[in-house]
Amino acid sequence: MRRRGLGAEHGRVSETIPGPSLPLCPQPSITPSLSLSPPITTSLPLSLPEVLVLLGAVALLVARWLPARARRPGTIAAGAVLVPSAIVLGVVGIRWQMLPVLAGAAGAAAFALPPLLRRRTGRPARRARWWPALPGSLACGGLITVGPVAAWAFPVPVFPEPTGDFAVGTRVVQWTDPLRPESFTSDPDDRRTVVVQLWYPARQSPASVPRAPYLGRTADEARTVSAALADGVGLPGFLVDGVPRARSRAVVDAPVAGGGERFPVVLFSPGSGGVRSQNTAWAEELASHGYVVAALDHPYDSSVVVLANGRTVRAATASSGDRDRDEEPAAGWTAVRAADLGFVLTRLERLERGESADPLTGRLDTGRVAVAGHSLGGAAALQAARHDHRFDAVLDLDGYPHGPTTPALRRPTLALTQEITAGTDPRYLPRLTEALERNTATSYRLTIPGAGHLTFMDGPLYLPPVPSIVGTLGRTEGPRVVAAATLAFLDATLRDRPGDLADALGAYGAVSSSGAQGAQGAPAQGARGAQGARGTATPIP
Repeated sequence: MRRRGLGAEHGRVSETIPGPSLPLCPQPSITPSLSLSPPITTSLPLSLPEVLVLLGAVALLVARWLPARARRPGTIAAGAVLVPSAIVLGVVGIRWQMLPVLAGAAGAAAFALPPLLRRRTGRPARRARWWPALPGSLACGGLITVGPVAAWAFPVPVFPEPTGDFAVGTRVVQWTDPLRPESFTSDPDDRRTVVVQLWYPARQSPASVPRAPYLGRTADEARTVSAALADGVGLPGFLVDGVPRARSRAVVDAPVAGGGERFPVVLFSPGSGGVRSQNTAWAEELASHGYVVAALDHPYDSSVVVLANGRTVRAATASSGDRDRDEEPAAGWTAVRAADLGFVLTRLERLERGESADPLTGRLDTGRVAVAGHSLGGAAALQAARHDHRFDAVLDLDGYPHGPTTPALRRPTLALTQEITAGTDPRYLPRLTEALERNTATSYRLTIPGAGHLTFMDGPLYLPPVPSIVGTLGRTEGPRVVAAATLAFLDATLRDRPGDLADALGAYGAVSSSGAQGAQGAPAQGARGAQGARGTATPIP
């Protein structure tokens, strides 16, 4: 099969690094009804040495234009800040965003340093005349400005602090299904292997304990994954070199939370070409509220998967760009992902029963399980729930429902979508509507104003805030709203929290519902609760 290119699902990019997406109009802000979190803040997109280099470069630029008496001490002070900070960056690693700052500083030095030099006569050398110095200084100032602007556009992501009562632990496991041949290879002895990252409620760790790397278990794995994601959409890897430097809020192998409580489980499938960690902020927020999240890497479909033995498996799926032509292979890839989800649930059940020693044994409530996914992963979640009745609820994060819409879901379902516009694939909404209306349990569609396709993953935390890429909700509001709506749905369906779910979801956007209780606004029931006959519903337009 061909190497992955820029694929589109219902007119949207399906990768975790952006390509073209739908243009979005500015939308009013969303006022949440759940006490999910205070506004999430992100820090300055520069480290302390980078800030000092920037300040030193600016000071060196200004020194040329200071009064004669202040010129010499100003230049010396600028150099005293700039040079040691640049050396520190050289040791810890220089991000590409700082290269124009250093270039601008070098140019500024050419104007600031000559007056400090002394001729053999002992008289100071002349400084450059103003008419060549002015355009030169402006050019240097432009270079220096590029640095912080680029760092703002492509920052090292800062993950929001989870707002639940639990700290968050994480670890990665690898499981092989002995009953399923690997369909992407010709080796008859090859069996399907998946890599799974778990986030779970944990005991509080000291602040000095390092937090988990974002894109991999090691720095090498993080760089490999980041480069593969960038390459998958034709971007130079250096543009996102800050992403593999990021650390999340979870602690690797943190002790499981005390108290003996059993936690509901949420399985997650990433978007086409996506990786298990693409929704880390979302997963950590859920785990802090008492859920165990298991996110999958799908080998040969994820951009890259690094196995436990160090072997690297790269994507073998690709989109042709023709929607009709891609439908059949997309349905096949969706079926493979759905089978992966079912297999992982089986392994979690075995883990819960104690078939192997594990800290989570006896702590997983595998009688309360939701299946979720973003983009193509959302389609996989829908398919998994159709064929595996162990899943009690379904969450589709802006995913086109590839594959058959039968049999009926029979499970509470929430589909989160971005704003539907004239540029949306005209097949998307009818297809999604058909899937939801065939559900004998209640289905909800929540359209989030200002959201883009990549709002539903970690993209807003580290991609340029371009509306066509990540929507108009900004770096922090999008992830917060998606997590809040998810928690409202999961609490109602898996924990039977009382209240009107449609009203709770309505705080985050436009809600429509169909199925057994859509019109009455009654609280949604879990799949293993009562499933009455399908009643009158507010139609999904």
